[in-house]
Amino acid sequence: MKDHVLVTGGAGYIGSHACKALKAAGFVPVTFDSLVTGWQDAVKFGPFEKGDLLDRARLDAVFAHYEPVAVMHFAALSQVGESMQEPGLYWRNNVLGSLNLVEAAVDAGCMNFVFSSTCATYGEHDNVVLDEETPQLPINAYGASKKAVEEILRNFGESHGLRHVIFRYFNVAGGDPEAEVGEHHRPETHLIPIMLEAIDGTRPALTIFGTDYDTPDGTCIRDYVHVCDLVDAHVLGVKWLQQGKRNRVFNLGTGSGFSVREVIEQSRAVTNRAVPYEEGPRRPGDCTKLVSGSVRAERELGWTPQRSTLDIMIEDAWRWHQTGHYEK
Repeated sequence: MKDHVLVTGGAGYIGSHACKALKAAGFVPVTFDSLVTGWQDAVKFGPFEKGDLLDRARLDAVFAHYEPVAVMHFAALSQVGESMQEPGLYWRNNVLGSLNLVEAAVDAGCMNFVFSSTCATYGEHDNVVLDEETPQLPINAYGASKKAVEEILRNFGESHGLRHVIFRYFNVAGGDPEAEVGEHHRPETHLIPIMLEAIDGTRPALTIFGTDYDTPDGTCIRDYVHVCDLVDAHVLGVKWLQQGKRNRVFNLGTGSGFSVREVIEQSRAVTNRAVPYEEGPRRPGDCTKLVSGSVRAERELGWTPQRSTLDIMIEDAWRWHQTGHYEK
């Protein structure tokens, strides 16, 4: 019998790609999702269980039924701007929900836990490449809530022997090259899909939030990693834990940063269409530059990004944008 992996948020953007990667690696992904931000149509690679992380009884029932060998935890609210306005939502959903999940996993004897964290836990470290030892000083409730879950995992590792891998990653982009799943948020908040909507006319124009940052062209710089490369690392994380290796934190990024204006120019080149945009003020909570300087994932996990070039990420996102959308 193939091993089950419980994937929280498996009906979302990254989670659905993780389910496809898990299936390809010989696991059976079990999606646990409330469908508040996820999409039923994205669940294509294993069983689906609808539920909320705040519902402990539902979690217990799912653990008892599938007896998963690992948890891959993606479910979270993730909008920086919203977290600045409604921090309570983020502490309740991301932290209390994760605590419920961790306790349910431990009580069920599922002691392998892969957590989707974020570079937002580092906060503002301008002109510094970020590695796993960089101080974590989050500047918004989203980053703070993810840092809190990391602490929960460390505490349960010490008290109960919960084995865990924490992935802090940078800006995720692109989509499944076969366009079976892709990025689809309502409302959309990520730069590349917003840009593609502006290109095809489904939104009036892209807004560049801030043009006075201390960068070569005045716009924010981010490290973009392809979603398929990202989830490959998560599968390696499950195998790492199954092999009995130590609890570990890994950054997932390419080490190369691109400004908003550079992404706009590459999108124009890939689609051969003009990108309508306007300039606006900075958004609260946005950092100037976030770039990974870590090689730990490559050195220890054997993770080597295959599709994380800007042109491939935009090409894959454009293919999905033209062919695939979900309906509730």
